[in-house]
Amino acid sequence: MNQEDVDKIIADAVAESKKESRRKWHKGSSSQDNITKTRNILNWIFMVGFAVAVVIYFALPDQRVLFFSIGFGAVVLKLVEFYLRFMF
Repeated sequence: MNQEDVDKIIADAVAESKKESRRKWHKGSSSQDNITKTRNILNWIFMVGFAVAVVIYFALPDQRVLFFSIGFGAVVLKLVEFYLRFMF
């Protein structure tokens, strides 16, 4: 066995290991794609809701109920996204 054969065997083993690792961590199914899209949408809604809550806090200081409602609603959306990230 010469050096080129050994290098080819090692390269094939490394490629197979990477492929197996990718399969283990990235399922690649369409349901995962749907969950990822849903998570991205929830993240954007959370960021917009949080920004609106901050604006309401400073622009309308008398409207504490509105501030808390929008703020807690944004946090609930973030919790749903967090659940989707780690459960699916």
